[in-house]
Order: sequence, then C-alpha cells, then structure tokens
Amino acid sequence: MVNAIKGIFISCDIPMAQFIVNLNNSMPANEKFIVHMLDSTHMFVQPHVEVMIRSKISEFRDQNSYEKPQ
Repeated sequence: MVNAIKGIFISCDIPMAQFIVNLNNSMPANEKFIVHMLDSTHMFVQPHVEVMIRSKISEFRDQNSYEKPQ
C-alpha cells in the first residue's frame, strides 16, 4: 500500500537549504516541518509552514542586506 503525504517541494541553493534545516532543528519535536531531505538542495516540507518559511527567509535577507550610507 502507498502512503501519500501532502506537502511543498522546495528547491534552493545550499546556504538557503541549510538555513531552512537550521530553522527546522530549532523547532520543538512536535513542530518540525521537514518531511524528507531529497538531497542538499531539495526538500519536501509540510504545507502549513510555507508562509512561515517565506517570512523567515525575508527577515533573514533584510538583516543581511547592505545599505549604502547616505
């Protein structure tokens, strides 16, 4: 019998994948969202965390962006 799980497929570069893995590892055991790591740049995650992952990535990019002083 086949077991199917609904989820989101994420394809990204290695540093972003590591960011998402670290985010997953910082969660309590019952809130971990990575279903399966396919390789170092592809993963399958639970669908309810898509918005949270996008907002955390946006925050991370904002914190690590250089703005030229005026």
